[in-house]
Amino acid sequence: MSTLRGKVHRLGANVDTDVIIPARYLNTTDPAELAKHCLEDLDPTFPLRVRQGDIIVADENFGSGSSREHAPVAIKGAGIACVVASTFARIFYRNSINVGLPIVECREIVEITKEGDELEIDLVSGKIINLTQGVTAAAVPFPDFMRAIIEAGGLVPYLRDKLATGAPVDA
Repeated sequence: MSTLRGKVHRLGANVDTDVIIPARYLNTTDPAELAKHCLEDLDPTFPLRVRQGDIIVADENFGSGSSREHAPVAIKGAGIACVVASTFARIFYRNSINVGLPIVECREIVEITKEGDELEIDLVSGKIINLTQGVTAAAVPFPDFMRAIIEAGGLVPYLRDKLATGAPVDA
């Protein structure tokens, strides 16, 4: 899973967790149920348009607001393979890693993408290729231990595996 490829869904700046998954749906932790309401207050058609492997591209401060793991769970449950943003709210960043959702910080992503473009993202090198426009950008690559958490499906499965095998924990 070191390379991801998908269609872009463009969002603006300051998309907060209340917009990602409205508070009225916080009575469940079921990813499939949360996915049905992901970003619906911003774009009611989003849950219907998103396809497995798609990529969200956003401007600065993505995931600001309250600290709720429901937000990255809803995004991942909707089939989004990765979120690329100019910057992320720090708690959203860590919550995303903890639930196994790849998120990539790239300052220039907004300038090189449009809705519907196809991106290829290398999580090891941080290289982002806009296959539609033929341009590339450099993102902040994940450290090995964070990539291992994402590849395991999140922090809990990562720790379960480490504890079951007796391997050292790097998180």
